[in-house]
Parts: sequence; C-alpha cells; structure tokens
Amino acid sequence: MSDSDGKKTLGLRGSGRPGNVKQSFSHGRTKNVVVETKRKRVVVPKPGAGKAGSTGTASAASSDPKKRPAGISDAEMERRMKALAAAKAREEEDAKARAADEKAREEERQRRREEMEAKEREEKEREAALKAKAEEEERQKRETEEAAKRAAQQAAAPADEPVARAAAAKPAAKQQTPERKTEREREDRGRGAKTRDDGGRRSGKLTLNQALSGREGGRQISMAAMKRKQERARQKAMGNVEREKIVRDVQVPEMIVVSELANRMAERVADVVKSLMNMGLMVTQNQPIDADTAELIVEEFGHRSTRVSDADVEDVLKTQVDNDEDLQPRPPVITIMGHVDHGKTSLLDAIRDANVTGGEAGGITQHIGAYQVTTKGGDTLTFLDTPGHAAFTSMRARGADVTDIVVLVVAADDSVMPQTIEAINHAKAAKVPMIVAINKCDKPAADPDKVRAELLQHEVIVEKMSGDVQDVEVSAVTGDGLPELLEAIALQAEILELKANPDRAAQGAVIEAQLDVGRGPVATVLVQTGTLRQGDIFVVGEQFGKVRALINDKGERVQEAGPSVPVEVLGLNGTPEAGDVLNVTENEAQAREIAEYRESAAKEKRAAAGAATTLEQLMAKAKADQNVAELPILVKADVQGSAEAIVQAMEKIGNDEVRVRVLHYGVGAITETDIGLAEASGAPVIGFNVRANAPARNAANQKGVEIRYYSVIYDLVDDVKAAASGLLSAEIRENFIGYASIKEVFKVSGVGKVAGCLVTEGVARRSAGVRLLRDDVVIHEGTLKTLKRFKDEVPEVQSGQECGMAFENYEDIREGDVIEIFEREEVERQLD
Repeated sequence: MSDSDGKKTLGLRGSGRPGNVKQSFSHGRTKNVVVETKRKRVVVPKPGAGKAGSTGTASAASSDPKKRPAGISDAEMERRMKALAAAKAREEEDAKARAADEKAREEERQRRREEMEAKEREEKEREAALKAKAEEEERQKRETEEAAKRAAQQAAAPADEPVARAAAAKPAAKQQTPERKTEREREDRGRGAKTRDDGGRRSGKLTLNQALSGREGGRQISMAAMKRKQERARQKAMGNVEREKIVRDVQVPEMIVVSELANRMAERVADVVKSLMNMGLMVTQNQPIDADTAELIVEEFGHRSTRVSDADVEDVLKTQVDNDEDLQPRPPVITIMGHVDHGKTSLLDAIRDANVTGGEAGGITQHIGAYQVTTKGGDTLTFLDTPGHAAFTSMRARGADVTDIVVLVVAADDSVMPQTIEAINHAKAAKVPMIVAINKCDKPAADPDKVRAELLQHEVIVEKMSGDVQDVEVSAVTGDGLPELLEAIALQAEILELKANPDRAAQGAVIEAQLDVGRGPVATVLVQTGTLRQGDIFVVGEQFGKVRALINDKGERVQEAGPSVPVEVLGLNGTPEAGDVLNVTENEAQAREIAEYRESAAKEKRAAAGAATTLEQLMAKAKADQNVAELPILVKADVQGSAEAIVQAMEKIGNDEVRVRVLHYGVGAITETDIGLAEASGAPVIGFNVRANAPARNAANQKGVEIRYYSVIYDLVDDVKAAASGLLSAEIRENFIGYASIKEVFKVSGVGKVAGCLVTEGVARRSAGVRLLRDDVVIHEGTLKTLKRFKDEVPEVQSGQECGMAFENYEDIREGDVIEIFEREEVERQLD
C-alpha cells in the first residue's frame, strides 16, 4: 500500500484509514509519521439471539458456517463449546462452595463475638460487684468512724448540747430507707462501671501467653505465681480478710522429727525451725527434738498438744473388726507338711502339673513356696510347700501359723518319722484341721494301714479307724488319689466357711524374704485380709516401703492381690524377717515412725539379752567360756528363712568342750565388710546360694580368709561339724594287751623287789603301762622298770611264759597280786 507521494505506509490491509502523527525529539527535532487507524468492528446480534442459551449459541455457531471463525471444524467447535460449558459449571460450584464457607466463617465469628461479649459482661458485672462491695464497706467504715468521733465529742463537750444534737441528727438524716440505699448502690455501681478503665477489662483472666511472656528478674513466672498474685489482688480488693486460724490436736511422742512436727501442725517447716532458733536450739528439719520442746512449739503456734508414748504409734495397726455384711468368701490356704523325702513337693507338682523339685538343690525344698492352683471345678486353692528337713523347723512353724488346712504327707513305705511328728505338733498348736495324704502307695513296700496305726500313737485318728481326720491314699508318680485329695480339701474348706473383707487396708504375713541383686529386697507375702495394691505404703516388721510392683506365683505383674493370694512385693527399704506381719498405713510418715520404733525396741531387747545383770553372772560366763573352744563363722544366705535355719543348725552343733559361734548372718552377697569382720575374728565365711562380689574376693585373697560355698544344707552342717570336731581334744583309749599273776617276790640288790610272774593272758611289753591289782582293786598304776626273761632284758613276754617284773618307783608288791598290762592310743573325736 502507498499514498499519492509514493511513500509506503504501515497498516492492515483494507482495514483502516491513514493519519499523521508528529513525533518530537531532543534539540528541537521533529518527525511526521504516517499511520493507519484500525476501525473496530461492532457485532450486532440478531433479534432473538439473546434469548437463546449457551447451548443454543454453541449450536448456532457450530451450525452456521458464516459465524464460525475461519479454519475451525465442526468437531473442534463443539469440543470448545463443551469445555466452555464445563468451565462455567465449575465456576458456579466454586462460587457456591465459597459462599457456604464464608457463611460458616461468618457464623463462627458471630458465635465467638457473642461468647466474648458474654464473658466481658460477666467480667464487668463481677468487677462492678466487687468494687461496689468494697465501696460500701469503706463507706460503712467511714460512717462508723464518724459516729465514734461524734460520740467522743459529745462526751467531751456536754455544754454544747444543741450543737451535739444537731451533729448527731446529721448522720441519722443520712440513713436512707432500703429503697434509697438500693438506688444509691445502683448509682455507685454504674458510676464505677463508667469510670473503670476498659483497657484492663480482661486483667482478671490468666492466659497462657501472659504466664509464658511475663518475666521478673530475668526468669520466667510460673502459672502458680501468677495465680498467687491474682489471689493477693483479690484479697486486697475485698479488704484483706484473713482466714481464721485452725487449732489442731497434735500428738507428741517422746522423740519427733522437726519436719514431722510441722506437718502435724500444718505449719511451714521454716517457721518451726525459726521458732526453735529463737529458743536457742540450732536444729535442722531432719533432726529430732524431745517431747517437752515439741510441746512448747505446739503451744507457741496456738495448737493443743497430746503426749503419747512410743508404743502408741502402733495403735493405728490395731485389728479392725469387720462387719458380717462386708465379708466375702476367700480361697483356703493349705500347707503341705511332712518328713523329708516323703514326696511333699512331688505331690504339689502333680497337683500343679509343674516341676518345682528340679529347681531345688539336691532335690529338697529349702524355701517356703507359695502357689495358687485352680481345680477343674473352678475352686482356687493356695498351697504353701514347707521344707521337711529338721533345720527348717521354724519355717514350718511359720507356715502353720498362716494356714487354714494342713495336708500331712506320710510315705506309705517309710511311715511316721521325726519330722512327721513335728508337723503334727505344729498343726495342733495352730489349731487347724488336718488331712493325711498317704503318699507312695504305688511302691511294692507300701503299707497304708501301718501308717494309720502309727498315727494313733500321736492322737491322729483317721476316718478309716473311726476318727474325724480325713485320709487319702495318693501317688505323686501315677496321679492316683489326687482328685479325692482335692475333693477332701474342698470339703474341709466348705466346712470352715472361710471369709475375709477385701475392701479394707491390707494385712498379710511374710512367708519368705530375700535380697535380689537387680530388684532389691523382695518379700513373699500371703495377703490375709484386705487388698494389697500397687502404690500402697506399708510397714512390715522393722522395715517399711511403698509397693513398687506385685508379682504373682506365675511371674506375672499384677495391680492388686486380695485375701489368700501370695505375691512377691517389691519396694522395701530393707529385708524383713520371715514371719513378720505386713500392714498398709495411711502415709509414709506413719510407716516410718512405726518401723523406727520397732527397730529401736529390737535393739534394746538384744542389748538387754546380751548384757549380764550381775558381776557374778559375768564372771561365771567368762569362766565357762575359758573351758569351751569356739569355732566362729559368718553366714550369708539368699533368703531370710534359710539364714535362720542355718543359724539354728549351727547352735545345735557342739558340746561342753566346743561350740559353733555365728558372728554375723544376713541376706545377700558376701561383701568386703564381711571379709573384714571374718579376718578380725579368724572365721571362715559360709555362703549359702550366694557368692562373693569382686572386691570381697580380692580382699579374701589378700587377707587369707576362707570362703566356702554351699547349696545343700546337709553338706554345710556336715562340714561345720567336722571343723568343730577338730577343736576337740583327742580321746585317750586304753587297749588291754595282757595279764600276769605274781607267783613269788624276790629282793635283788641294786634293783629292789622283783616279782616273779606268769603271763596268763595276752602279752607283757616293756613299753606298756601296768596296773597292780590286789583283790581286783587297783592299788598302783605306772610303768615297768625292768622286764626279764631269765637273766636277759626282753621287750615282751608271750602268754604262758614266766618273767621277772620290777615297777618304777614302787615296791609294795605281794604274792598273788595281778598285773594288768595295757597300751594307750589317741583317737580323734567326732561331734554327734
């Protein structure tokens, strides 16, 4: 395209019209540029086109080729129209969703706004009420003070009576009626609400940000400090109303720790310590004070004191009498007793269907085992398996004290033995029913009738012999008679009607106690009444603690143990004595106080038992000790019961000449302290199922202390008995080797009287000892000076031969006397 001057122009072909544009440049230069302006095409819709929908437009555009853009096919046009319609539909859905979300957000904002307004209204009303109350109290206080001043003025100036009357009438005029007083309070409340600063309207609320962001002195303020600050502000707003002091009755024993005294008075320990310092006593919170000082402190703090003796601390453990409606049935506790190797544990194994005997050294039971068994009928039975060896008499006695039924096991081939008689006596002393289990009936030598007959000698009459004691023939090997035994136990338990109250503080007996390396002191406790739970605080003997864990007889951890349930208790501060009673207390301070009292009482008892009362007794004891040789030993065992049994066995070893002295016994591993004590006393250390730790072994090697390990009590007793036997003086034993009769007495110069003898029996030796018998009475004992056969000195003369004998330093010999010839030998003695 070109204009009339022949210049080319820039534009769209046939679409615009030309025009001139003047451009200005720097330094006054200009330039004319010819451009074309494109005309804008205006599309005018036909009548009726606006009424058609998007689909109609799309279909019209697709059906009318003239209205369709160039180069687009019908299919492409239809696809574009569908995409456009889908986009419009999505936009509509998004718009609806946005509208719904906006509506929900608006509703939530409105709800929060209403809650905030309600809280603000409540806060305003609360603050207004507090302020109005404070103002009213202040106003009443002022009026009271003014009235008091006016009364004082009237008393001081009685002459000015009209003036005083007018002054007295003024406050009376100020007293409003109840309606006017209510209206004034409303006005004061409204005035207070108007004058209150809105900036602090939420100051009464404590938020997490305020607690975390508030800092004083570079450290963070705790939530508790913020709450205390708010409480002080509230008390100040209400007029600093002090709480009324509570007067308490405080029990004061002979000695009490300062912190415990403060706890009983509900006072701060620092205040009690300060008061003691003012009295001139420089003590800390962990030091004890006497009862007189404690009484002064109690009176100084405004409380009432009550003196109690040391023994009164155990009053809280008095047996609680249970109501009949609180009692519930409990499982029976069955103790299996009998002679050693009569099959007690094997019988229990057959009942439990477990192997306990294999776990005991030497196949004998050396601890009291507590197990629970559930029968096929659903009954729960608690069994105590006590050792049968003679050294465990005390352990069997403790087993009888906590049991309900005693099962006396007697071997059918061995019949009644010494420990069987002991078990019968224990059961009679405990006054518990007995069931006789005649075991080993499968053996050929079994004779159950012989057992029944021998039991008659000990006043045990079984049912088969018209008695009231049940007897069952059983075999632990074949299992015969076990159902009948369980049925007899269930019948006996039903007759006893055993009940206990599980909903009370627990009480139980310690069956066994030991010191475990990993778990600390562990006590096997049989709960007798109440329920022992994890977390309970208890006292047992001279020890106390908190139940850290409860483990049943299967090794599983449990949360609680009811009546007649045996459990291992962890959490003691020391190893208790087997047989001690466990009682649950209210708090740790109470348990500690009881344990400390028992410990001090036991120390005093041991000191009193060890001290002689008179000088004569001391001298007699010292004289007796000089004639007795002692074998000192130290004993360490794995459990308390075994240690006690060993000590009792050691006390039985010895006689009037020698005895075994146990310097120290305890539970747990052999330590370096034990080695030091053994070295100072020259004693060996005996470990029963325990070992020495590394420092103790090194110390023993350096100091030459002997450590002996045992796992069977038989071997321990035999070895100690053999060692004690070595302290016995050897026995001098005489062996008669011959007799000679004096036929004639000769007098030889230089020798003295010589007896001409005939050896009638045995042999006469020169080195042997001789006795001169006259009428079968010993008149002289000595040695031979000479023994001759004819004229020759000979060492010995045989029977039937003649010889000459002369006594050393003795010549009163006569014809017809008899000479007894003997030899002495030393024989080592053994303790029985």
